[in-house]
Formats: sequence, C-alpha cells, structure tokens
Amino acid sequence: MSRTLTRIVSWGHELLAEVVGPGDLAIDLTAGKGQDVCALFRMVGTTGQVVAFDIQAAALAATRERLEKAGAQIRSVDASGEVLLRMPGIDLVADSHARLADYLPAPARGIIANLGYLPGGNQAIITQPESTLAALAQAADLLTAGGRLVVAVYHGHPGGAEEAVAVADFFAGLPEDTFQVLQMKVTNRRQAPYLYAAERCA
Repeated sequence: MSRTLTRIVSWGHELLAEVVGPGDLAIDLTAGKGQDVCALFRMVGTTGQVVAFDIQAAALAATRERLEKAGAQIRSVDASGEVLLRMPGIDLVADSHARLADYLPAPARGIIANLGYLPGGNQAIITQPESTLAALAQAADLLTAGGRLVVAVYHGHPGGAEEAVAVADFFAGLPEDTFQVLQMKVTNRRQAPYLYAAERCA
C-alpha cells in the first residue's frame, strides 16, 4: 500500500522548499545518509550553501557518496569549531549539532533535523535530548525572518520517547509573537514519526 500522504520527511522537504531557494544558506543538523542534505542542495543550487553535521564517520561518508553522485562541491570540516566561510557548496562537519553556532557563517533560511539513529547503523547511537535541545535553541536563534526549522521526531526506539517529550516542550515554548509552529502527525499509526515546523516571523 502506498503511504505517500504520510511520508513525514517528504512533507518536511516541501515545507522548506516553500522558503529556501537558490543562493540561500541551509543547515542539516543530522546528516545521516544524506537524503536531507541532497534535498537542501537541490533547493539552494550551485550558488547556495548547505552545512551538515554528524558525529558518525559512516554517516558523513554515506552523505558524501550521495552528494558526489549529485555533482555537489563538497568540503570536509573537522571538529575545529571555527566559523565557516559563506561560500557556495556543501560543508560536512564532523561535530555535534550542539555546536551549530560555532560554525554558522550567517543566519540560515532553512534548517532540518531527523532525530533518532542512523538508518541501517548502530541503534545504540541516538540523538540525545540535551544536545538536541541545544541545537534547536541555536537553530531558532539563527533563522532569518521567514526562515523555517523542520524536525522529524522518531519515538519508537529506546530513548526516543524521552527525546520526543523534550522536543515537544521546546516547540511549545517558542514565543508566539516570533514563531509560527506547526505539528504534523499520522493519527492512526501510534509509532509513526511526526513533524514539527517553526517559521520565524520577526
């Protein structure tokens, strides 16, 4: 059975594509296997910049392979904490997304995160509430007016439910005079991932 309607990550891409365009700066807080990075690259084009974070070498390698097939210009960045140059291409940062503000060269138009574990990887290595909340707080501060932060929450694995509660509290606490916040859920599948999207309006 086709589940096109309930593909949460695809909805996240759609929401970002409404505001992210050629030449923009976009961020992937969890590079994973590169699906979101490639989607952002298609949005910003060859004149834009994407910065992607991951602490797992396997994730960055998989992302690089996918990007090379897409013809992207790729730069590898170690955990130096130095601010990146604002220039076209893809920066793959081997560091925690909790250090987002250390690297970002300018405010971003779109930011995405897929929480949980690396698909096909070690399921004991998961995103953690503390670092996730640090990253989301920085991401919200670093959005341009009209920019969007999109987060896919996976809560069916060990540790996922605790992180889901923390993320829900974060989005519920964003000031309504500064952010519009949307939640998308698959109502009839209890363990399905769901999506938050926040747009900075001021």
